[in-house]
Amino acid sequence: MRRGFLALGDSYTIGEGVPESGRWPVQLAALLRARGIALDAPRIIATTGWTTDELDAGIDAAHAANPIPTDHALVSLLIGVNNQYRGRPLAEYEVQFAALLERAIEFTGGEAGRVIVLAIPDWGVTPFAIQSGRDRAQIATQLDAFNLAAQRMTEARGARFIDTAPVSRERGAELVMLADDGLHPSAALYALWAEAAVDAAASALTR
Repeated sequence: MRRGFLALGDSYTIGEGVPESGRWPVQLAALLRARGIALDAPRIIATTGWTTDELDAGIDAAHAANPIPTDHALVSLLIGVNNQYRGRPLAEYEVQFAALLERAIEFTGGEAGRVIVLAIPDWGVTPFAIQSGRDRAQIATQLDAFNLAAQRMTEARGARFIDTAPVSRERGAELVMLADDGLHPSAALYALWAEAAVDAAASALTR
C-alpha cells in the first residue's frame, strides 16, 4: 500500500515562521491519519523565496541527494507567489507551472488524481503588504490570474485544485492567522488550508 507524501512549494509549504507541526502538509497528514488513512509524514521540498524555476531546480537537487520515488500516494504543489512578487510574467508562470505539474504527476507514477494543487494566497491583505506601499489591488488581480491559470491546467490534467484563496483573503489579515513577520500564515491559517484539502486528499488516497 502506498504511504508516501511529497509536498512541493515555497515558504507556504515549508511553513516560514511556524514550527514543523504547524506546516499545512504536516497538519493534512495528521487529519488523514485521524480518518484511518495510512500516510507517511510528508517529505517537503520547499524553500522560502522560491519561484517556479527555482523549485524545479530544487527538485533536481533533492533527487540527486536522495532519489525521489515515483510511487507516492499523494503529491502536493503550491508555487507562484514569488513569481508575482518579483513581477515575472503570467505567461512564464504558465509554462513553468505546467512543467512542475507534470513532474508532480510523475512522482505518483502517472496518476494525476493523486496530485493536489493549492491556490496561492493573497499576501496583499497582510500588514506586511500594507506597510510595503505596494498596490494591493494589483496584487489581488495578478494572483487571481495566476490561480485561474493553475486551476485550469490542474483540472485539465485530472489533478485536484484546492481553492484556498477565498479563506486566505477573508482571514489572512487577522493577527491570529499570521506568523510574527506579518506576512506568512500562522499554524491556525494553515489548519484551515489542511481542512479545505482533506476531503480531496482522502478521495485521492482511497480511490
